[in-house]
Amino acid sequence: MPIIKDDASDASHLVDERASTYRLLEPVSHPSRAEDLVDLHRLQKSSTKPRQDDVAQKHIDSLSETLKSSARVAGPKVVRGETKAAQKPPTGPAFAFTRSGFIRAMSDAGLKPTVVHHNLTPAELYEQALQYEAGTNIVASGALATLSGAKTGRSPRDKRVVRESGSQADIWWAAADGQPANGAPNYEMDEKTFILNRERAVDYLNMLERLYIFDGFAGWDPESRIKVRVVCARAYHALFMYNMLIRPTEKELAEFGKPDFTIFNAGAFPVNRYTSYMSSSTSVDINLRTREMVILGTQYAGEMKKGIFSVMHYLMPKRGILSLHSGCNVGAAEDVTLFFGLSGTGKTTLSTDPARPLIGDDEHCWSDSGVFNIEGGCYAKCIGLKKSSEPEIYNAIRFGSVLENVVFDEHTRDVDFDSNAVTENTRASYPIDYIPNARIPCVGPHPKNLILLCCDAFGVLPPVSRLTKEQAMYHFISGYTAKVAGTEMGVTEPEATFSACFGGAFLMWHPMKYAAMLAQKMEQHGTSAWLVNTGWTGGRYGVGSRIKLRYTRAIIDGIHSGELAAAETTTTPIFSLHVPTKCTAVPDEILNPAAQWSNKAEFDKTLKLLATLYQDNFKKYGDGAGFVSVDLAKSIVSAGPKSTTNGHA
Repeated sequence: MPIIKDDASDASHLVDERASTYRLLEPVSHPSRAEDLVDLHRLQKSSTKPRQDDVAQKHIDSLSETLKSSARVAGPKVVRGETKAAQKPPTGPAFAFTRSGFIRAMSDAGLKPTVVHHNLTPAELYEQALQYEAGTNIVASGALATLSGAKTGRSPRDKRVVRESGSQADIWWAAADGQPANGAPNYEMDEKTFILNRERAVDYLNMLERLYIFDGFAGWDPESRIKVRVVCARAYHALFMYNMLIRPTEKELAEFGKPDFTIFNAGAFPVNRYTSYMSSSTSVDINLRTREMVILGTQYAGEMKKGIFSVMHYLMPKRGILSLHSGCNVGAAEDVTLFFGLSGTGKTTLSTDPARPLIGDDEHCWSDSGVFNIEGGCYAKCIGLKKSSEPEIYNAIRFGSVLENVVFDEHTRDVDFDSNAVTENTRASYPIDYIPNARIPCVGPHPKNLILLCCDAFGVLPPVSRLTKEQAMYHFISGYTAKVAGTEMGVTEPEATFSACFGGAFLMWHPMKYAAMLAQKMEQHGTSAWLVNTGWTGGRYGVGSRIKLRYTRAIIDGIHSGELAAAETTTTPIFSLHVPTKCTAVPDEILNPAAQWSNKAEFDKTLKLLATLYQDNFKKYGDGAGFVSVDLAKSIVSAGPKSTTNGHA
């Protein structure tokens, strides 16, 4: 009996095994859990960050409110991707009507519900850009390469600021037609014209099949930051601002609420040129009362970044916080350095130092508690970029980064950073934490050193000079650098460029406002100031040679170590600059520009020319504009180059 029982058990096991084998061999697939192909695609993606219905509804209501216009009183459908749910009409208090009712509500403008993609990830934005935006490609490094259209740079002459009662007394207004130029970047418009442009932008955006919205922060200081909402038509623009703003956590996004400032980027659609105050088909408009910015007629992403900077340039000084166009890093001893400089002076290169953690490369604020970065990313000019000289920036250009207007090999997808076939202004945008030694959060103590960078193509300024407080204010307000032959059509000789506070295009207050705040903070915290020339020596551009980067780096190291602060100095003619006589790893003769010229008479002539250019530029600031005392204004003017009648100070 036991043997028969065992045989029966074995037989049963054999039958089960054979049945299992037969099931595996059946020529049919397991039934899918999806009802259709759209449902199958939905099942392919899981979410590690589920969102509560009430939070999702708050986002829908908030984004819908943002996108209202007189032509479309109900906002669009809001989703986080192309899901089956995207096909359904909005629900909840803001959309208390049936699907047919929703369609009827849209019919007066001939519109259909628009899908709004809210705070997508870089991977999702890659997919959107590659699918819907011509000229978008993934290059070998993994970065997303794209084109900004006809405009490959900012349009400063098309910037407009609404003249309204709450802010008009504070703004540094550009001179009206027929008046002498005053260097101010803020061309006025009235509120009615702004409303017309806003309606044009919002109506255009609401006509599109899909929109992209990113909510983020400007300013790493939680007490000072502002909430920014970006509404745009291109996934590339959303990814750009994902990089450049500070990315909120899921908790912060759930509690985001109403933004403090909103950008409507309808850059693919031109402005009506016959509208008042318009000078071209492009207009970049800021309304400080409604806290809104409208972009029409340009798809250059930098307009959004600099628009936020302009707003911070207005808001922060009202709170007693100094906003600055500068790079910033910090040493092991918590010694912070701010780097000021225009394009081509080396601001990004020198602030991105592997030995010193990077706080930021471009936009900062100096408050009562120290410095903080405004941005969550970097926007580096990448023409001529080489891994050997700038490895941190080169290696940061990877998946998630945006490359604008670069040229790449059609087969290998390797980027040719030396090519300017599309534009000289090729750019890379990437999150700041792509820099290996970035300091997160991007904050630091009060600065120990300020470094004012210039690229002197006239070849007469010393590689390094220590500045007095008044000289620092003078050179800060001047914001000098020089264009060189070949960089722009028609430029055959060095051409002096002065940009107030090293970022004149973004200032909202008069330059003296920022300079006075800078001087006060320098004095309060014992901050030293230096003028560093990264330009030419031994003659002007075309005759002399550019100062070697290794010498400039050695000079910066000498500032950080304290060597140059303790060094003996000599005083230059006309400019009265205090120049150290020695610096480790820099030949002594390099520190003296006059010694590098073979023709001393030509040096004196060129020095006088540059001094005259400085003086002519500073005439529009000399009265202090009411932001400094009359005596201090005179002291600042006297800290500049002296009369050139005898050639010496």
